[in-house]
Amino acid sequence: MSDVIILGAGIVGVSTGIHLLRRGRSVTLVDKNAPGRETSFGNAGIIQREGVRPHAFPRDLAMLMQVGLHLSTAARYEPLALPRLAPALLRYWWESSPEHYRKVVQSYAPLIARSIVTHADLMAQAGPDAEALVSKSGWLLAFRSDKGLRREAEKAREDALQFGISHRVVEWAELKQMEPALKGGLAGAIHWTDPWTVRDPGALVTEYFKLFERLGGTFVSGAANGLEQDAAGWATTVNGVRYTGKQAVVALGPWAPDVLEKLGYRLPLFVKRGYHMHYDTTKGAKLNTLVLDPEVGFALAPMARGIRLTTGAEFAARDAAPTPIQLDKAEKAARELLDLGERLDAQPWKGARPCTPDMMPIIGKAPRHEGLYAGIGHAHHGFTLGPATAELLAQSMTGEATAIDIKPFGMERFLGR
Repeated sequence: MSDVIILGAGIVGVSTGIHLLRRGRSVTLVDKNAPGRETSFGNAGIIQREGVRPHAFPRDLAMLMQVGLHLSTAARYEPLALPRLAPALLRYWWESSPEHYRKVVQSYAPLIARSIVTHADLMAQAGPDAEALVSKSGWLLAFRSDKGLRREAEKAREDALQFGISHRVVEWAELKQMEPALKGGLAGAIHWTDPWTVRDPGALVTEYFKLFERLGGTFVSGAANGLEQDAAGWATTVNGVRYTGKQAVVALGPWAPDVLEKLGYRLPLFVKRGYHMHYDTTKGAKLNTLVLDPEVGFALAPMARGIRLTTGAEFAARDAAPTPIQLDKAEKAARELLDLGERLDAQPWKGARPCTPDMMPIIGKAPRHEGLYAGIGHAHHGFTLGPATAELLAQSMTGEATAIDIKPFGMERFLGR
């Protein structure tokens, strides 16, 4: 028997295992895939210290019309999935109202503030191979329109005053000096200087996993057959073998409902799917810093494998067949900015971001069962918040005072409604 069973070896599960091992707990980590090969693998690689404002549901009519008519690259939906998604999306829209959203930001900002410090902590212990994956030069939120740039600059000034987030407004002439390979079509950018970027997110999770193993953690490869509570705590069966623990953590991202619903927790979780593709470049083009184009809806990130193009959100069933329509649109727009060469992947990578209607993750104890915990629902910020979530879970599970108040992230907010 272990002290703790963790289901899910993404960045949340691996990091939680590390924090518990540091506190003297024995840990068994279970996943059907290699650590960090799912949602933790296929993102833009930003540790988003500036991301105090989670992605709200669009409320302006023009954007809603673009999405509704499938004209948007930033977001699209699968019509057949809408009936099942409708209740969660309706609440997502409601929680995105100005009044509700202000409260969300106030609760969310302290969590985001733990992102850099908790990643830095794990990187330092994981060693030089982990730290070598990281750039600390920030990233660029680039705008094609001057109106968009000025509007975002005003928001950035407000966030600097309220949350202490550093940034610079970079006009086109300076942006061209920073990134000579950009071809034009941009008014300028917000240079967020506090965040870090990672040139291979999956590799960073692998380095964290190596630390997990060095600390004495046990990894079990295989699909867990749910969770069962018994007199000793919790048990799961993998490939016919029963594993037990005094406590259990569900860190399965978009697959969490497969376990939690059997235990009576019907949470309004939904997914935003996303795609990425790697590219070579032509004409000697090189990108030094990640560039995100919010007006079209894609990011270009310099990665170990090449330039990674990531898409916006696709509202669809978690396990539905890939429909990389957004990727094709984003690629066309990206080629206007940078001389991309051939695609380097045989097929687009597809992942599912686990989301909650109020844009905040679920972190902490499950209220109806002793010894059951969850760290799920991080949406666009799972890679950013994995170590911060792990810190809070481990503190809560071992009776320590938590680094920040975790009550706003409790599962209770979605139950009994």
